[in-house]
Formats: sequence, C-alpha cells, structure tokens
Amino acid sequence: MLFVLYTGIPWEFLPQELGFGSGMTCWWRLRDWNDAGVWQRLHESLLAELHAAGAGLVEGGDRRLPRAGHERRPKTGPSPVDRARTGSKHHLITEAHGIPLAVSLTGGNRNDVTQLVPLIQAVPPVRGRRGRPRRRPEALYADRGYDHDKYRKQVRAVGITPVIARRGTEHGSGLGVHRWVVEQSFALLHWFRRLRIRWEIRDDIHEAFLSLACSIICWRRLRNLTLC
Repeated sequence: MLFVLYTGIPWEFLPQELGFGSGMTCWWRLRDWNDAGVWQRLHESLLAELHAAGAGLVEGGDRRLPRAGHERRPKTGPSPVDRARTGSKHHLITEAHGIPLAVSLTGGNRNDVTQLVPLIQAVPPVRGRRGRPRRRPEALYADRGYDHDKYRKQVRAVGITPVIARRGTEHGSGLGVHRWVVEQSFALLHWFRRLRIRWEIRDDIHEAFLSLACSIICWRRLRNLTLC
C-alpha cells in the first residue's frame, strides 16, 4: 500500500519481491481496513502522540485540485479553473504548524467555502494530555475564498473565531503567513504521487490513501519532535 502511495504505480505492477500474493490482495486490505476505520484511528492516535509531545493543535483550511483520470467517477466534476476538465478537490484543515487534522474529497466544481463547516466537524477529538480531548481550535484562518458572513456565523456558532480575509481589501493583512502553512501541507500531501491524479474509480479508495498520507505526515513530524 505504501509503495503504491509513494510511487503511484498501478496495483497490478507491484513488484512480487515485496512479499505479498498480488496487487489485488493489497487493494482488498486497503479497502477493508478503510471500511473498518483503521486509517482514521491511526491518524487520531498520531495526533494524540503529537499533542502529548507538545505540538499545538490550532487552525487552518484550504483546498487543491487533483485531475481525475475518468469523467464518471464519484466525487468528480468540471473544474472552473482548469478549462472545465473533470477533476476532484482535496480540502484540508491543519493546525498552526501544518499538521493535517482532517481532509476531504469532493468534485472539482464544488465551492471551497461549502466544505468549511464539514471540515471543522471532521476534526477528531485530540487526546494526549490530561483533561478533556481538544476538539475545536480557538481561531480559524482562511483566505478571501471563504469571505461569506453566513459561514462566519456558522464558525462562531461552534465557538471558533473566524479570521477570514475580506474581498476588496488590500493585500498585506498578514493572513498570507497562515496560508503558506496550509500550502506547505498540500505540498507534503501531493508529494505522494498517487494523490496527484485521481486514478481510483472508487472515491473511498482515494480517501483511504488521503487518510494514510495524513498519518505518514503526522508520523514524520512526531519523529522530528522526538529527535530534537
């Protein structure tokens, strides 16, 4: 699974030297473990380890578009920024240092702001320290694409302060510093070649790869913290 995620190689071309029966066996394991919630629990466990190690878990949100390899796949749509080519969107929310908290997949024609509240709701309870698990950040930073008073109210309703750039205002507000954090996290996510293009017909398989990639990013950050 990791070999496919890192290299983007088709399942049927997996080297037999890796010591498994077939590429389809790995595909079945990826699907079954995703259905059982294994990848989500792995991500949550690593977030708890990071929280216990002193990594602050706070805010962030954005998206990036991977082109789809086939028009009729679920959670795809014509991209308004890529000459209406069929594609999917990755929506990501991170903490202040770029640790991925939640990620989702939609069609390329979905407006970014519609996924703001679902992403907040998808953030798992972060354990790792004494007291109640951390579930909500104090503030959420986003760019002008999220400038809607309707969604500001929804964010405030769950106890989070929205810090969203206003359309028509001059650049230099300072929000670009926070946007850079999210962009860096997207660069890490799309460093995995399998996530650059939507090859999977089934959306749950692509989502399983997304969750696994987030866990690897968290594990790398945890390793760096323990080495310091």
